[in-house]
Formats: sequence, C-alpha cells, structure tokens
Amino acid sequence: MSEALQSLLDLLDLERIEEDIYRGRSRSAVVPRVFGGQVAAQALVAAGRTVPADRHAHSLHAYFLRPGDPDAPIVYNVDRLRDGRSFTTRRVVAVQHGKPIFGLSASFQTYEEGLDHQAPMPDAPDPATLPTGEERLRSYPHLPAETVERFLEARAAVDLRYVDDPPFGDYGTPREPHSQVWFRTNGELTDDPLLHVVLATYVSDMTLLDSVLLAHGRGGWAVGDVVGASLDHAMWFHRPFRADEWLLYDQQSPSASGGRGLGQARIYTQDGRLALSVIQEGVVRVPREH
Repeated sequence: MSEALQSLLDLLDLERIEEDIYRGRSRSAVVPRVFGGQVAAQALVAAGRTVPADRHAHSLHAYFLRPGDPDAPIVYNVDRLRDGRSFTTRRVVAVQHGKPIFGLSASFQTYEEGLDHQAPMPDAPDPATLPTGEERLRSYPHLPAETVERFLEARAAVDLRYVDDPPFGDYGTPREPHSQVWFRTNGELTDDPLLHVVLATYVSDMTLLDSVLLAHGRGGWAVGDVVGASLDHAMWFHRPFRADEWLLYDQQSPSASGGRGLGQARIYTQDGRLALSVIQEGVVRVPREH
C-alpha cells in the first residue's frame, strides 16, 4: 500500500466523540477549501458505523451547503432515521464553526435476490495502455508547476487515468460533453465493503463536472476560466465492486444553464458489470471581466 493511500485511509478513520457523533480532519485539495469528495466520504463513514455489518450502502443523496475550512475539524452528527426489516436510513450533518457545511442521507440494505439487468459497458481502452495521471499532467506546458504539484498531491492515493485530454489539458474549442477515466486506489484494500464504497465516493467528486467544461471549451479551475463548486451529489451502488481494482468512470453532461452544470455517470468494473450510477450538479460560472 502506498504511503498516500494509507494517509487517506487514516483521514477516513473518524474519531468517535459520543454516541452517533464523529470528528474528522481535512487534507490539502486542489482548491483552497475542503474537497467535496472527502466530506462526502467521511459522512458516509459516519453513517456506516451506525449500521449493522450485514447491511450495505445502496444509495446516498447529499447537498454541499457551505465551503469547508481545511484548517478546522469537521463534526459529523448522525440521525438514525429508520431501522426496517430490509432497509436502514441515516442522515448525517457535517458541522464547522457551529454551522452545517454538508448534509447527507444514506440508505443501507440487506442482501436479497431480485430482477437483474444493466446498461452495457461502453467501449474504452485498456487502462494499462493509458498515460498515468502524473505523465499526463506533466505533459501540459501551459499548466503552472504549482498547479501540477497540487493536483498530484491531492490525487496521490488514486491511480486515475484519463482516456482523452481532460478539460485543462486541451481547451478553447468545445468538445463532446463526454469524459472517461479509469481509476483504482494505489494499493490493496481490506475486504470491508463499506471501505470500497467510501473510496469510490471520494473519487467520484474529482472529475464528474469535466464534461460540463468540455461542452464549452473551458479548461476549468486549473486554468482559471471558470469558477464553481459542487452543489449536490447522488450515488446508487448497484453491484459489489472493489475500489482497488480498475473501474471505468463514464461521464457526460446533458445540460448546463443558469450558472449550473449537470454531470451524470456510470461506473463499471473492468469485466463489464455496472457497479454505480452518479449524478452531480455544480455551480459553473465564467468569471466577469472588469
């Protein structure tokens, strides 16, 4: 296991303060606020620790309410909304400086048999044939060295490989609002199903709005031609998967309007099973010229 992955696992190992109350800390991000994937993953950890081990996360719905302060601890308060025969529901509110910064509802289910079908996996190249994240980032001479290092530090726990140029790599001309990345953790994980779900949640916030930027030829936060932040985030966990094995994140944007952009995605295992569906809306604004 890489040192960066162990550091991330330590970050997700919340401190229990009291019954259903947990405390987490933050790490550096590409932007000067708490990374949305981190707070979502930590909130899911908090929820999962109040649920029986035989019930696995099948969905989450979340709102980003305020920018998080990376220099302050985050307190996660868990409400036990429902404990049914098959489903368990939890609500988590993340608090900093006395104010909520994030709210999450998550549902967990016992395993059962049922109808089974899925959308087919789209075509994508073998991840082994693609440049690593570091190789691709360092190939763009227009990116400041400081920006490259911030990206590499923030993503060091994950092997994330773009199929095509990301928005910040080739911008200025609109492209199809479709993006693909392969990802897996930089090291093996334990068999705890919650851990794999939590890490996929963490990574899911890294690139989902890329397709919004592609549609308008914008490079994004790395080059400063848009400003924005995540507004809400929803995930459905369809089938078991491992976050330490390759997952294809197939993303697209059906709409952008009113200063907001919508991204939706499916995540497949390398052998073609549909593991997750993801939808996120974010603020995407073009900076005003003075």
